[in-house]
Amino acid sequence: MEILLSSAIGVLTAAGLYLVMRLRTFPVILGTSLLSYAVNVFLFATGRIAINQPPILTDTAQGYADPLPQALVLTAIVISFGMTAVVVIIALGAYLSGNDDHIDDQPSLFHGPVDGEADGAEMGSDLARQVPKQEAGR
Repeated sequence: MEILLSSAIGVLTAAGLYLVMRLRTFPVILGTSLLSYAVNVFLFATGRIAINQPPILTDTAQGYADPLPQALVLTAIVISFGMTAVVVIIALGAYLSGNDDHIDDQPSLFHGPVDGEADGAEMGSDLARQVPKQEAGR
């Protein structure tokens, strides 16, 4: 059982790290979610894997399952769900305003210069490049 649990934590961590290192917004969000799942499973496993044990020690019970990691994981699940929802809304707003979901907001680093831009030109937002030159001075 321990090998299965540790393998699941390792796979979740590896997949999460792979997705966090992507250059797009939504794979990064999925990667952080997978990393939080891996941490939650790890926290849950720290409370000993006890099957058919009560969470509180009584006079008739032979052993008990530690309730503290269970409470921590439940709290972490609620907080990570709320934070994921906030980050998704922020990323969606950034995508809709800029028509691009690159993390670094500098696509010319990877795709060469943008139309009409010299190689050594300063890199900025895509929206700044779309403003005509006569309106830029206003």
